[in-house]
Amino acid sequence: MASTLEETQHRRPHPSPLAAAFLEFDLARELAGLHREAEWENGQNAKTLAKYDDFRIVLTALKANATIPTHRTEGRLSIHVISGHVQMRASERTFDLVPGSLVALDRGIAHEIRALDESALLQTIAWPTRSSE
Repeated sequence: MASTLEETQHRRPHPSPLAAAFLEFDLARELAGLHREAEWENGQNAKTLAKYDDFRIVLTALKANATIPTHRTEGRLSIHVISGHVQMRASERTFDLVPGSLVALDRGIAHEIRALDESALLQTIAWPTRSSE
């Protein structure tokens, strides 16, 4: 059963703003923080780094063999592998992604991700602007 990306992510209070004129991150430190949290014991953990009305950046950590089940987003999506090795299935294709790999998907494309090794991903989602009807 497909779910939205929002449903698959853990909720936690954020000590810093998620939307500002500029945001700066130390991805290694953010990733280390994800590994220290209790959710990591379940095989994956994620943190929204930036959250604007039409744009999100999500850092996701996955243990080897962890899977993000099939889901889709209303917005365009990019997945950038920071570390590890993952396979992503989308549109009857399998993408073999290693550090430095980047895949972009159009709106509404169902996809799933499986970590072959312990991995870290940076997901960027751009939602379409809402037209007033």
